[in-house]
Amino acid sequence: MVAISAWGRLSRDEHQLAPLTRPQEVAACIRKSAPGLAFGNGRSYGDVCLNPGGTLWLTRGMDRFISFDEVNGRLVCDAGVLLQDIQRLAVSRGWMLPVTPGTQLITVGGAIANDIHGKGHHSAGSFGDHLLSFTLVRTDGTELTCSPSENADWFAATVGGIGLTGVIVQAELQLRRVPGPWLESQTIPYTSLDEFFALSAASENDWEYSVSWIDCLSAQGRGLFMRGNHADVGLRPLPRPHTRTMPLQPPVSLVNALTLRPFNWAYFNLNKGKSDSSIVHYEPFFYPLDNLHAWNLMYGPKGFYQYQSVVPMENGRDAVQAMLEAISNAGEGSFLAVLKTFGNRQAPGMLSFPMPGVTLALDFPNHGDRTLRLFERLDAIVREARGRLYLAKDARMPRDMFLAGYPRLREFLPYRDPGIRSALSRRLMGD
Repeated sequence: MVAISAWGRLSRDEHQLAPLTRPQEVAACIRKSAPGLAFGNGRSYGDVCLNPGGTLWLTRGMDRFISFDEVNGRLVCDAGVLLQDIQRLAVSRGWMLPVTPGTQLITVGGAIANDIHGKGHHSAGSFGDHLLSFTLVRTDGTELTCSPSENADWFAATVGGIGLTGVIVQAELQLRRVPGPWLESQTIPYTSLDEFFALSAASENDWEYSVSWIDCLSAQGRGLFMRGNHADVGLRPLPRPHTRTMPLQPPVSLVNALTLRPFNWAYFNLNKGKSDSSIVHYEPFFYPLDNLHAWNLMYGPKGFYQYQSVVPMENGRDAVQAMLEAISNAGEGSFLAVLKTFGNRQAPGMLSFPMPGVTLALDFPNHGDRTLRLFERLDAIVREARGRLYLAKDARMPRDMFLAGYPRLREFLPYRDPGIRSALSRRLMGD
């Protein structure tokens, strides 16, 4: 048994580890070691990737590229391939993933299971919208090829299905054509939520990507709105990587009452004058935190929670305002607060998180009951606004909130594999 943590490091749970290296051997391996759970690169924040006391099937060993059609941008690969590997292979050939989250250090299987989204949901949707097909292996030995037209019900259950329908072993992705690795980017300061929503609406037609850093301690909602488009700027020197690693775990969280308010004030004021367009490489634009390895250590030995909600647009402004006021009053918060809108499109998965509306994501140091009491206040706001929380980030959502937020759960449950379980599934669905 080996102690494994999720990215939030809220616990270290004992697991039996079973490496998967060859897709053709997956069925035999998972059948003999069930109940278990597929585990990619461990970048989920909460307990969706954990199976305490049970087996984790490690998929990173399945990391082959099978084929790449450079004319049409169709890529077939194993589920353990990192998004980073795809980007570095494809961008040099004029292609890119249409959807990536804030880190490229996740596996293809994890991206499918959590139906990840990025800065361009209004223009490109979520990861499942560009998934042509995948191979799913269940613990009874059944192997299914799933696509929007073949086994479409299994496709919809598995995209966003948090790994509970089977083990994804291979996938075919549709990439998008790009002129190169560069983007034109703008950063625009705003000092109220009304300004944020106006900038979001004005950017939807002309900008492929948009996202906002928000000062979570400012009840008025000040922040920095960032938007970008792919740019054809010819050949230019690539930036030199400046990766750093958190050297050690501090004895207490570096995100605290002494650091948070001055950091947010300084970050806003140092960046509010950078409204001119600039040309940036895709990696710092999409993945700013990937340059600081093990950044999760900054929250100290107790770890941290991420709280990400989405609420319908008609309730969005009032709900975000109420959440910011609750966070400010509690004196809790995050350096890494993100506010953005989702486009008006149907999600591809039964348990997909995105829906038309506005999403707010924040990291909170684990201060025990004090933090959990704040979450109860935020939960009440999200419930009243008819929103939901992101399963990939969750570590403590009440079951009734899950049931209310995911109305297609009853439709999903028949597709659960009885030989697969997770800490999240036991907490929210039962065994």
